[in-house]
Amino acid sequence: MTSIAECLYTVSQIRGLEQRLIERDAVISGLALMQRAAHAALASLRRRWPQARRLSIWCGPGNNGGDGFLVALGAHQAGLQVELFALAEASNGDAAAARQACLDAGLHIRSVDDANELPDVDVHVDALYGIGLNRAPAAPVATLIERINASGRPVLALDVPSGLDADTGQAPGAAIRADLTVSFLGFKRGLFTGAAADHVGLCELAELGMSSETRLLPPDAMLMAAASLPRRARASYKNRNGHVLAIGGDHGTAGAIRLCAEAALRSGAGLVSVATRVEHMTALNAARPELMARGVDGPQALEPMLDRADVLALGPGLGQTAWGHALWLTALESGRPLVLDADGLNLLAQAPRQFGPPAVLTPHPGEAARLLGCTTAEIERDRYAAVRELARRYTAVAVLKGAGSVVADPDGSVQVCPWGNPGMASGGMGDLLTGVIAGLLAQGCDAWQAATLGVGLHARAGDLAARQGERGLLATDLLEPLRQLVNGGGDG
Repeated sequence: MTSIAECLYTVSQIRGLEQRLIERDAVISGLALMQRAAHAALASLRRRWPQARRLSIWCGPGNNGGDGFLVALGAHQAGLQVELFALAEASNGDAAAARQACLDAGLHIRSVDDANELPDVDVHVDALYGIGLNRAPAAPVATLIERINASGRPVLALDVPSGLDADTGQAPGAAIRADLTVSFLGFKRGLFTGAAADHVGLCELAELGMSSETRLLPPDAMLMAAASLPRRARASYKNRNGHVLAIGGDHGTAGAIRLCAEAALRSGAGLVSVATRVEHMTALNAARPELMARGVDGPQALEPMLDRADVLALGPGLGQTAWGHALWLTALESGRPLVLDADGLNLLAQAPRQFGPPAVLTPHPGEAARLLGCTTAEIERDRYAAVRELARRYTAVAVLKGAGSVVADPDGSVQVCPWGNPGMASGGMGDLLTGVIAGLLAQGCDAWQAATLGVGLHARAGDLAARQGERGLLATDLLEPLRQLVNGGGDG
């Protein structure tokens, strides 16, 4: 059974669920739901910062602010010192009742405008906007957010860090940089991709006792779960484990195709061949003799290699010269399942086509923009919409790389990768991913399985390799942990 913690929802889905729950008065009222949220948030705060005694709580005018008022009330009743601030002189709906409860308990509510200096506290609690904002905060609040971020004190965000778009994960202006975010009812999909990586911190789910209700709501996307390949039969031999042909490595880019091919081997492909420039043969054979490298000067030399291959890894170091274009076209016309990356994608953008055989496209945002004829900023503005359109337009499984990589199939299913780290923003990481996915395809995974499992293994290997530090992380550092993880070992 799918865990509710793997389900990702849009803002409209969560709002619809909240409304249905509130309309069923026999189940729960809006204020009661708010009280549950506040109780869960305060419990998370005390687990994370058990020594905290002084809190500042920043409340907006909507329901997120109501959650904040009730966190303040609970903290006050627990004997903590509370500095309570509000953006507006009045609150709306159930938040007004929460605000009045604070006043009735003797709490003083100060205007944010009076906070010339931030109070000296142990934890700031962000209850400014939550899911209610999808634009840049106005100047006065933006300044407050920047001051909270610069305070050096930990921050708890209620539901969503204020200023972060809960649907897309983008921050169009100032946004809270939380150390802990407690998401209510279900995880919002924007918490796991794009700019969210710098704003969410640790993310916890508070189901508010509504897990059975939430399970009736089909998620918009899913978080990947850690997985590996099943154990091989003891009588296995190399031809049963697939033959990958890695095609690329124009002048000066032998490293790209070697990384791709070696990753295919380390992910378990039985055989890996390399079609590349003749000048790279000596270096490839010396560095990794297990790779069956052959120099090809054009389509005629490539065709016999295509006949023997099960899966193609096309693009790393391929270039866009006549040599690369001819190999690209010949490879596509072979009808083999393939993974397309780098210049393989740039050539596709120039000559779009839909894929019949299983295909996985692995663009970074710049390549995705070329494939969709838009700007990189538009891709990053809504990574979910972009990856779905890539998969639909090219009838292929699409992997949109970046912080919180997203994978989509042509039917619109999406999975999001919760692993990975900034150290992986270095040369060669994409070549490695291409090889991993191709190796999984060769071993019998379908395109969706190979893409989702491959993205997860690649990111988890990166996290294991980064234990010695993120800066200076090399693509080759991932190969050994990748081998462990594909066999079910490691703990990444």
